[in-house]
Amino acid sequence: MEYYIGAFKKFADFTDRARRKEYWMFFLFNLIVSILLQLVDVILGTVVISTLYSLTVLLPSLAVGARRLHDTGRSGWWQLIGIIPVIGWIVLIVFYCQDGEPGDNEYGHNPKGIDADDDYGVTNV
Repeated sequence: MEYYIGAFKKFADFTDRARRKEYWMFFLFNLIVSILLQLVDVILGTVVISTLYSLTVLLPSLAVGARRLHDTGRSGWWQLIGIIPVIGWIVLIVFYCQDGEPGDNEYGHNPKGIDADDDYGVTNV
């Protein structure tokens, strides 16, 4: 839940990096809330509640998506590939699932705190 709230706190921050866990936990909670609100809309016979929620979560979704792409070393503009049906969505899912670049990159420092020369915390004995 902290990642969901955290995305709203950084709703307009397109400049940093986001770990996979941050992105996917936000995605999961967003999906659950969307489904529940759509059920409420069906019960009430309206579309207002889910539409308002979708508009409210649009900017935080774009921001956390851009930060996730930054973690993989890509520009946030890669989200526009999602406009292409099916192929674009598959490409974005692959990008979102990839591990972030170790160490700092042009978008900020590693949110995992692992340096590029750290060998992912493995020490040679």
